[in-house]
Amino acid sequence: MKAEYIEKLRELGFAADFVARVPGLAFDTDRERAVQALLPSHQTAIRALGFEVSAMCTAEQVHGAGVAIVRHDGPRHFDGVDGLITNCPNLALSIYVADCGAVYIVDPVQGAMGLVHSGKKGSELGILEVAVRMMAEEFGSNPADMVVSLAPCIRPPAYEIDFAAQIRASAESIGVKCFIDSGVCTSSDLSQYYSYRVEQGATGRMLAILGKIKDA
Repeated sequence: MKAEYIEKLRELGFAADFVARVPGLAFDTDRERAVQALLPSHQTAIRALGFEVSAMCTAEQVHGAGVAIVRHDGPRHFDGVDGLITNCPNLALSIYVADCGAVYIVDPVQGAMGLVHSGKKGSELGILEVAVRMMAEEFGSNPADMVVSLAPCIRPPAYEIDFAAQIRASAESIGVKCFIDSGVCTSSDLSQYYSYRVEQGATGRMLAILGKIKDA
């Protein structure tokens, strides 16, 4: 069984996963080579949730607060943003992390969802607030109906900034009633997680996946 931060989303009818460290692979400091090496494993996880590989939607992830709206007839990759939101079924929102926080946002009332990359800079810029506000404007979502989950990320004392606490505070400030924190520090177990800081950039990327399956 998956941890509560994933299981709760599944109980609400969303397809969610967090693909942690994939054993047997070595990496240098090139992010794109790492992502390509991990792609077969990540595509397997996408399919295991019930999605087509072509449904995988990604963001450039520039450590900002930009959020894109994903639609069936739109692109599957979005430059210049760190978050994705949609109310379309059968799309797999996907965010890469290796210490930063992957934040899942689901609205079971409207069937909307979002996934954001929130590390030190993104948390300072309030990317979660941006995504929630956009979901309210675009899909009629009410923050009080949302469940927000935080995946494993780096935390003090391994990192000087407690952005996990900032993310929780941000969620509470905008009216989110249900916030679930994995409570896991990515630096704590390199057999399970990638840590950009501990591995000095020569590391892979974990993948957060969120969507909603609907039969055609």
